[in-house]
Amino acid sequence: MHFISGQRLDDGVLEREFTLGEISGILWTPESVSAPVPLILNGHPGGLRKMYPRLAARARDCAVEGYAAATIELPGAGDRPRFAAVDEARADLQRALKAGEPVTDDIVDRLVLPLVEKAVPEWRATLDALLALPGIGGPVGFSGGVIAIGTRLAVVEPRVEAAVLFAGSYVPRGIIEEARQVTIPLHVLLQWDDEGNDRQQALDLFDAFGSKEKTLHANMGGHTGVPRFEGEAASRFFARHLK
Repeated sequence: MHFISGQRLDDGVLEREFTLGEISGILWTPESVSAPVPLILNGHPGGLRKMYPRLAARARDCAVEGYAAATIELPGAGDRPRFAAVDEARADLQRALKAGEPVTDDIVDRLVLPLVEKAVPEWRATLDALLALPGIGGPVGFSGGVIAIGTRLAVVEPRVEAAVLFAGSYVPRGIIEEARQVTIPLHVLLQWDDEGNDRQQALDLFDAFGSKEKTLHANMGGHTGVPRFEGEAASRFFARHLK
């Protein structure tokens, strides 16, 4: 892991951009800590620069609670090389939506599964590097989307002990089956009127999760209309499981 820039934000949070091989990302750490802190991995749908304001706000909330936070760019997004197969599937998705046609399982699989297969190992490699840094000691939580990536990570990565998942993207049927293996505590957010989400897929996924503790918060509104108070609920969730 190589840190390529750093700045101290106005609230004292240290923000550092890094690279790890071809992966680019950002790490935020609290101003002062007396012991190694827990870590929140902040997922997002890609386009790190576009998503930066929301990611930085979430990271600052983490710092207030005494957590470090980190995010990485998705494969094929931002400045990373394009992911041709995913771009083609995205175009097919847009054509189907524009024509009022159903979004087929084939389109969803081609759109999401290549990202899951590449992004999850990258998250795990990033986690290896982050936990080797002084001042970061775990436990580890995951927060955000793409929900299929968060689901796979919860299945294969034992260091992730709790997750807040954003149900704002399509979910392959194979991922719904994998969800039965998830056992960590979950807090799932669903925007009821999200135009870019299949609500029934999100409900099927939540039903499939094997966790004994799982909570679904559904709010009216579109994709970016998550109420502010949901951040407070997520903070209480992580306080129960990461402190």
